[in-house]
Amino acid sequence: MKVRLNHTSASPGALQAMMKLEGFIKTSGLDAKLYEFIKIRASQINGCAYCMDMHTRDARKMGETEQRIYLLSAWREAPFYSDKERVVLELTEAVTRISEQGVPQDLYERVRAHVDEAEYVAIIMAINTINAWNRIAISTGMFPEQE
Repeated sequence: MKVRLNHTSASPGALQAMMKLEGFIKTSGLDAKLYEFIKIRASQINGCAYCMDMHTRDARKMGETEQRIYLLSAWREAPFYSDKERVVLELTEAVTRISEQGVPQDLYERVRAHVDEAEYVAIIMAINTINAWNRIAISTGMFPEQE
């Protein structure tokens, strides 16, 4: 596999814009482990190996268990996630696949039962940011390094 281009050197301004989004999310108060779950789940859906590799490693460094990381793609059938994590993962799937059915009102209401308006916006921004990163990584041919 070969990287198509280095997006960071090809357009430093684009990287700066993405980093501003990351900065917003990091200062929003969104739980860092939950953000990693959002990143992993969206990356699974989008098929971004580079981002899955990066964010599963990051989640492990934060102390997340292997079991919870491995079962993210089957979170509905796994008993290891809180109610809040479940609705955020469901929202992650809906926003990532937004062309399929949008974000249904009942999902919005279930998420809002766990988060206030500001956290809802932070979650939406987190989902959008990782989807953008996935599209950058896939479009430029980024792939994980072998150990």
